[in-house]
Amino acid sequence: MPENKKFRVVNQTLGTQPKIGPIPTELIFPWLAIVIACIFVVYYVLVWGWLATLFASFWGCATWWFVSANKSFLGKFVGTPRISRGYMVFVSLINPPRRGKGSRGGKIYYLIFLFISINL
Repeated sequence: MPENKKFRVVNQTLGTQPKIGPIPTELIFPWLAIVIACIFVVYYVLVWGWLATLFASFWGCATWWFVSANKSFLGKFVGTPRISRGYMVFVSLINPPRRGKGSRGGKIYYLIFLFISINL
């Protein structure tokens, strides 16, 4: 009888980041420093009161969480693709194609500019 041993997970928290609820534990000390700095600056230096101090503390902690996140809280931004499909002819910005003398492109832009400048 062949033995098919499957891996049995005993403790699902092994290998995961330590957390206190939804908050990662690596944020506790930076948040503590942010709150102490907000209390000192907003409450004691600027004398704005506890509501402004609480608001500044929440704002600072949320900003720190946003900036220091590792794929868990807006930590990974989706980049724009480098290659896209389209139906236009590629025109180089460095070396644009030159128009012949029979082209009306320059005259049309001149007439539009003239029309706009007369109506102003």
